[in-house]
Amino acid sequence: MPEWVIEEGIGETRAALIDNDEIVEARVRREGMTPAGTVIETKLVAVAPRVTVEALSKEFGGERFLLPRGVSGVSEGGKLFVEVTREALGGSEPWKLGLARRTDEEPRDAPPLADGRPGRIDGWNDLLEEAREGHVRFDGGELRIEPTAAMTMIDVDGWLVPDKLSQMAAWAAARAIRRLDIGGSVGIDFPTLKDKAARSQVDSILDDYLEKPFERTAMNGFGFVQVVRPRRRASLIELAADRAPFEARALLRRAEREIGAIRLVAHPAVVAVLEREKGWIDALSRSVGGAVTLRAEASLAMSGAYAEQA
Repeated sequence: MPEWVIEEGIGETRAALIDNDEIVEARVRREGMTPAGTVIETKLVAVAPRVTVEALSKEFGGERFLLPRGVSGVSEGGKLFVEVTREALGGSEPWKLGLARRTDEEPRDAPPLADGRPGRIDGWNDLLEEAREGHVRFDGGELRIEPTAAMTMIDVDGWLVPDKLSQMAAWAAARAIRRLDIGGSVGIDFPTLKDKAARSQVDSILDDYLEKPFERTAMNGFGFVQVVRPRRRASLIELAADRAPFEARALLRRAEREIGAIRLVAHPAVVAVLEREKGWIDALSRSVGGAVTLRAEASLAMSGAYAEQA
């Protein structure tokens, strides 16, 4: 039976749905980001060009949120309760604030990422590598996944005949979207299929294997399909695009298994993140039971960081 495993890490919480020893769905909640589902008290700080509110509690550090549906009956400076509907994306799109909607509910914390048992997630490192590369291989081809400002793009490439390649890719894309927690607008660029029946078969595969809820267009004559899914947080593909913090959190996860005083050796950009996040280093020190020091090594790849005994 599929089972959720929840891993409380330094800088982030991870959740993975495991089925037959494989991660079929994954979610990440980053420290410092107000998660979707949180209800907070705010004040209205702008009505134009976009309705913007600011959290009042010091717990949320004055974080600002957009209200896409607007708000009525409140003047600038007025107080209101809002529910966060999508966390801030940050990273490569720091201008994309979190989204919220007005509510009459009292302040509350967000629900957990998933209902499951605590534990260490097997296969997580392989999942991170998939997110780094943006490549998902399947029998007969591969998907190339790239986040853009407008949508997450999935390009299909392979060596099967076009109709068979598109069918296999539709199945693989549905799995990858769930596994990498890709939400919002997703564009899938299949090979061009002239036969309407062949296009309909690809549509049917997406309907059967894509996790609901979602909306999609029918495949057009150029092989393009657009899928729209709920988006409550950044996908693993988007997190990986913000490379230095992504690799810093990955390094902390690996280092947590060490014992005693250690030294973290990493690319200078990764070290800079760790130097900013003093709380992460303090937490790691408590976890390993010893002092934690840092050393920048410019020759290392971003993903090549490691921990050594100090």
